[in-house]
Amino acid sequence: MKFISWNVNGLRAVLKKNFYDVISALDADWFCLQETKMQAGQVELELPGYHQYFNYAERKGYSGTAIFTKHEPDNVTYGIGVPEYDTEGRVITLSYPNFYVITVYVPNSGTELKRLDFRQGFDVAFREYTSKLAAEKPVIYCGDLNVAHQIIDLKNPTSNHHNAGFTDEERTDFTAQLDAGFTDTFRYFYPEQKDIYSWWSYRFGARKRNAGWRIDYFVTSKDLDDRITDAQIHTDILGSDHCPVELDTANLLEG
Repeated sequence: MKFISWNVNGLRAVLKKNFYDVISALDADWFCLQETKMQAGQVELELPGYHQYFNYAERKGYSGTAIFTKHEPDNVTYGIGVPEYDTEGRVITLSYPNFYVITVYVPNSGTELKRLDFRQGFDVAFREYTSKLAAEKPVIYCGDLNVAHQIIDLKNPTSNHHNAGFTDEERTDFTAQLDAGFTDTFRYFYPEQKDIYSWWSYRFGARKRNAGWRIDYFVTSKDLDDRITDAQIHTDILGSDHCPVELDTANLLEG
């Protein structure tokens, strides 16, 4: 089974570029999007065979998530049950008999780390949320986590230390998430792989120089370690400042 996660940096914008081509080429069972930056009714997507679910931020043109799937879930929930975070459209959870699928857009700590406290609060609440679900059945979550976990996860770790996405606090919080019983699937398969990133600034020709960050992830319950088969980062796919990331698994719908 194939799962794709992509921060599209504006769904309406990428629709004018290569969105349908990417959807067709990757042909995933689940497409999980972040930063859709839209409200209900602003677009109608032609995705035959896919069930569509959206979570919109109250603030227009901001944040937002979506999941498109070939497999209708038993239940869909929006947010994590914490009003402080649920106004920004950051989480969608699909429930299946044997597992959960979650798309998440983790808050950016912002310029001068003005939102670091908010972001850390989200990290704690999201860890509690995923741990509670994982106690029931395995969890697959994906998205723009806005953190480069290890030094090899960004091109310039020294100059970016203490910048948003590479603070000690954010990295420690992600370590705590993994220690709670989860697997960073790309590092599971490629623990030493360098120079593979999922986001590049639009400034200074960063993508041409591959001066990027790996901040988009698939994270799974350790219970699924023997059922995940590969993880990929599609660095060749344009259309956003992020590229899609992929997780491949055995057929989880069969139990």
